[in-house]
Amino acid sequence: MKYLKYILGVIAVLFIVFLLIGVIKPEISYDCETMVNKPLAESWEVSQDGTKLGEWLIGFQKTEQISGTPGTVGAVSDVYFVNDGAEMVIRETITEIVPNESISMTFASDFMNMDYKLIMEEIDGKTKISSTTLTKGNGMFSKSIMALVSNSMIEQENTNLSNLKKVIEDN
Repeated sequence: MKYLKYILGVIAVLFIVFLLIGVIKPEISYDCETMVNKPLAESWEVSQDGTKLGEWLIGFQKTEQISGTPGTVGAVSDVYFVNDGAEMVIRETITEIVPNESISMTFASDFMNMDYKLIMEEIDGKTKISSTTLTKGNGMFSKSIMALVSNSMIEQENTNLSNLKKVIEDN
């Protein structure tokens, strides 16, 4: 019985520490970038081509238009991904588009909300593609998990941008 109390005490302390991680770091912010050996106009066109999303977004399955005109400010879509065998649906809303320069979107799910901006800039005939992401968990549990997996989220975005670079350069 004495050992059970100690075990339960340790579990309680670990759970409290886990929740405190989410309090200390309630949101994750990161920037990623890559350089593409193609001109800006072509890079932008490929990045906005919905038929190519599966070639560069990890786990992408499909999009379903909910409202608005696809590819315009205010358009809302459900984006389906498969992650570790489980389907995940994220609601995407386009909040700003500057053609051949940037697109900003919000992504919402039961687990988290994300503000995302993809930026393109032409440099000496090449295209610098960068992204800025701010992610917030919805609730203490998800905030703590987000804080613990932040490095894998950054890795995934770097992989997505590397995949986008390959798709653009193979175009």
